[in-house]
Amino acid sequence: MSAEGQPAEGAPALNPNPPHSIALAARFADNPVLLAPMAGVTEAPFRGICKRMGAGLTYTEMVSAKGLHYNPDSGGSRALLTFDADEVPCAVQIFGSEPEMMARQAAIICERHGESIALIDINMGCPVTKVVGKGEGSGLMRTPELAEAIVRAVSAAVPVPVTCKFRKGWDDESVNAVDFAQRMEAAGAAAVAVHGRTREQFYHGKADWDVIAEVKSAVGIPVIGSGDVLSADDVVRMIERTGVDAVMVARGAMGDPWIFREARSLLAGDGQLERPTSFERVDMAREHAAKLVGFAGERAVVRMRKHVAWYVSSMPGAVYVRTRVNESITYSELDALLLEYRDYLAELQDRREGA
Repeated sequence: MSAEGQPAEGAPALNPNPPHSIALAARFADNPVLLAPMAGVTEAPFRGICKRMGAGLTYTEMVSAKGLHYNPDSGGSRALLTFDADEVPCAVQIFGSEPEMMARQAAIICERHGESIALIDINMGCPVTKVVGKGEGSGLMRTPELAEAIVRAVSAAVPVPVTCKFRKGWDDESVNAVDFAQRMEAAGAAAVAVHGRTREQFYHGKADWDVIAEVKSAVGIPVIGSGDVLSADDVVRMIERTGVDAVMVARGAMGDPWIFREARSLLAGDGQLERPTSFERVDMAREHAAKLVGFAGERAVVRMRKHVAWYVSSMPGAVYVRTRVNESITYSELDALLLEYRDYLAELQDRREGA
């Protein structure tokens, strides 16, 4: 620090929003196991289930700032910004590449939803071609000055913490997560989330937890780790190895919302909880289906198919169930199939116990 009270030359700029960072650090200290935003997966009913099962914070699917600007009253926008009563306050993730537009839409979200909003997260990690082709998502890792401008604009426009989620880098030749994190901190981000893969990897290969640890050592704001967290043990391992303040669970939560309570038990030193039984898995699939159809109507049965496949994965008869589920059109058909499957599992158990 210089005599004038300014950071010394070459030192990272101080975070201009320390109260928000402190508040998030306290939130993560209380419960560091978070449900990651996943397009087509983390709809409100599933988020509510995960929160009830122990998630410390849930994130919406990513919401287009441009979509909100040009078509704010569309059914899709309303659905993305509808919250389950069990999950609030919830983190809202937005994406885009125009600072003023993103700031305005973030402000409107906060005005309309008030205390239901825990924070605004800016997506800088989505690898999908149609997103990065517009300079959005992980495309922003190639334009860090624009990413900074977005964080500054959104932070100035909303009363809640602003965070951002990004990747290791664009590719192995341009790994810039540490510098990018420092830039986001200086621009006003209250926390950052780092996925340990490059954009070119998409979701293939192994996530680099070492780069997450490097980011944690390089910034003074909370850091959230992401990538290859598929079990409660992985949550503990990531925290121990990287020192992150919180862990995002993505694919590990698909069909397994129990991962949150299991991870919390391990972190609290209470030991390993028993895995859910086959009956609990089927019952949760039925509950999830009922909630999703109640939320989005009969058409949601098609979207529920993948969730059922995840719930019954590796269970007896799972291949047959998946085939039948993919033929289900109505909620009554789907629920009847799950009840039939539950009866089959009960028969199997009776035969084993009587053997």
